[in-house]
Amino acid sequence: MKFPTIYNVQLVALIATLGGMLFGFDISSMSAIVVTDQYIEFFDNPSGAIQGAIGSALAAGSVVGSAVAGPLSDKIGRRDSIMFACIFWLIGTAVQVSCQNTGQLIAGRVLNGFTVGITSSQVPVYLAEIAKAEKRGSLVIIQQLAIEFGILIMYFIGYGCASIEGTASFRTAWGTQFIPCFFLIIGLPFLPRSPRWLAKVGRDQEAIQTLADIQAGGNIDDPLVVAEWEEIVTVMRAEREAGKGWRKFFLNGMWKRTLAGMSVQAWQQLAGANVIVYYLTYIAQMAGLTGDVAMVTSGIQYAVFIIFTGVMWLFIDKTGRRTLLVWGALGMGFCHFVVGGVMGAHHIDVPGGVGDPPNHNVVIAVHSGAPANTVITFSYLLIVVYALTLAPVCWIYAAEVWSLGTRATGMSLAALSNWVFNFALGMFTPPAFVNITWKLFIIFGVLCVAAAAWFWVLCPETCGKTLEEIEVMFSNDGPYPWKTKKGGSRLEAEIEAVKARKTQGEPEVLPVEKV
Repeated sequence: MKFPTIYNVQLVALIATLGGMLFGFDISSMSAIVVTDQYIEFFDNPSGAIQGAIGSALAAGSVVGSAVAGPLSDKIGRRDSIMFACIFWLIGTAVQVSCQNTGQLIAGRVLNGFTVGITSSQVPVYLAEIAKAEKRGSLVIIQQLAIEFGILIMYFIGYGCASIEGTASFRTAWGTQFIPCFFLIIGLPFLPRSPRWLAKVGRDQEAIQTLADIQAGGNIDDPLVVAEWEEIVTVMRAEREAGKGWRKFFLNGMWKRTLAGMSVQAWQQLAGANVIVYYLTYIAQMAGLTGDVAMVTSGIQYAVFIIFTGVMWLFIDKTGRRTLLVWGALGMGFCHFVVGGVMGAHHIDVPGGVGDPPNHNVVIAVHSGAPANTVITFSYLLIVVYALTLAPVCWIYAAEVWSLGTRATGMSLAALSNWVFNFALGMFTPPAFVNITWKLFIIFGVLCVAAAAWFWVLCPETCGKTLEEIEVMFSNDGPYPWKTKKGGSRLEAEIEAVKARKTQGEPEVLPVEKV
């Protein structure tokens, strides 16, 4: 049975990014639950390393998923690799819903994480490969918005289910994770395959037609289609001469792209925003907020996240990637320093844990009034800066820097880097709340400053460039990163050249047999 194919890229993106919603659902499937009496009583008040293991289980599975995503995507395609991942989400969710102990909960989150590892790396690749250069950022950012909507929806589902007696509270909440996966499975067969993947595996005629259907209403003679196809062909020829295997990630300047793609994802984690995203409920308790007030205060941050990422959606392709990375890291660092400084100067130690029953992960209480309000305010502000900068841009940048021959596996390496550090920080953060308390935020502030310096020195501007033009940006003869500017794509000149050839009666489409 052949399904009708959707070629409207915005609609394609909305369906594909349901994979991001899975990510968001799993992130906040714990946020609203970990402070409930039902969770604390059933799992025997997990704290420190045990709570760290539960929280980081998603990242552990994602490390494995990211590692296999690239070869899998190159073999069966971007779209079908996402479909494959959905199977593990269904199994993992079933394991969580039926869990009887901490070990089973961790196992279910690992399986869900395997799915997230594949979708978080391959959905951006898929979107980057079907988008026009001048719209690529706004298309890939839909993935980030989907993640954030998933976080918000799941958080308030968990908050609502907290009023249910017994284990049904968290089982019901976790069971709703089936819903976005169901709609993703239904929608995927209607999506086109990536034209660049089709070209990579030798299905040239289908690649040209798909490119035309996406970019020009099916007209294979459109100058944009011809120019873009010729760029794809030129790059493919160069890549075939560049060697096979893992050498292609390091030879002829590729090490710069490998370093940029992997490091930008690592810094997204090391910037420390996920400490707020995952554990604002703990910070709220430190600031003296309890019960429904603490839960709603934590939930509002997710709405703030969506609002400001939505604002950036309007401007992402008008603002340089470098600009957002550098200033975003500095802004986040400032917020970390304020939160850590205020906590350090205005707190009392509560060794037994704050709250009733006590939360053993929260062992300091910030003085009420201005100090507590400042901590909450700058926690929100940190999320605002993150939503405008590193949250969307790190995924966009990592999807842009790779060549056609390395993009799927390269993005897998980038996502692997993200998830390795996510796992490490997930294990580190709950014990850090207990052992070094406010100093945790000072550490992240220093890391943010280091990230800004790294972006300035090593990350050239990719905004407004075709994926093929980015080849030049990272070549041995390319410009220094700090001398690069957004826009200035050569594709417009190539389109004009195609139009000129058409006027002169020359062939309009590069013969497929030469590819």
